[in-house]
Amino acid sequence: MANLRAAQKEMTRRLLLSTALELFEQRGYAGTKVDDIAKAAGTTRVTFYAYFPSRAALMRALVDELDALLGRGAGAERGSTAGELTSVVRRGDRDGIEDWLRATARQWPRIRPYVLAAHEAAVVEPELRAAVDRWFDEAVADIEAGLRQADRFDPASRRLRGFLALSQLDQLARHWMRHGWHTDSAAALALLADSWTHLLGGAGGVGR
Repeated sequence: MANLRAAQKEMTRRLLLSTALELFEQRGYAGTKVDDIAKAAGTTRVTFYAYFPSRAALMRALVDELDALLGRGAGAERGSTAGELTSVVRRGDRDGIEDWLRATARQWPRIRPYVLAAHEAAVVEPELRAAVDRWFDEAVADIEAGLRQADRFDPASRRLRGFLALSQLDQLARHWMRHGWHTDSAAALALLADSWTHLLGGAGGVGR
């Protein structure tokens, strides 16, 4: 009986999360209230608050889901995504960089509703702003680690190089998530790979 209750509770929690994500995608985070989520899930405000103390707490749970989808977790070892990016940067070859960027872009359709909702929520929820900033900062740190392992470029420039590279990728990703491709996707990713290779690649040499 206890196992059945636990399973039912998890089903309700999952229903609230999936319903909220759909509504955030349709109406935006700001346009979706707790009552809207509860009603669409076929439950009540009381039930909602039994699982999540606030709309922001629910969004935080969705951020955790996104971390799991991306293979990123807490702590120094953040999972496969972090290791792959660091390895690609350490090698520094253009083909490897482009392959990683293309693989990343293939994830965009799956993560699109999470990313857009999280960025919108971050505007009004300080705790979510910190979570969104952490995604970016961790990826910059992964790039910096790859450059450090390769002993490539002036150490003082490595973090800035990571910041510039990730800024380009972040802007392209969010533009696609809002508007789709306005140009050939392969050409756009190839140009981004050229830029990343210039900023991060092995051709730059140590100390430049």
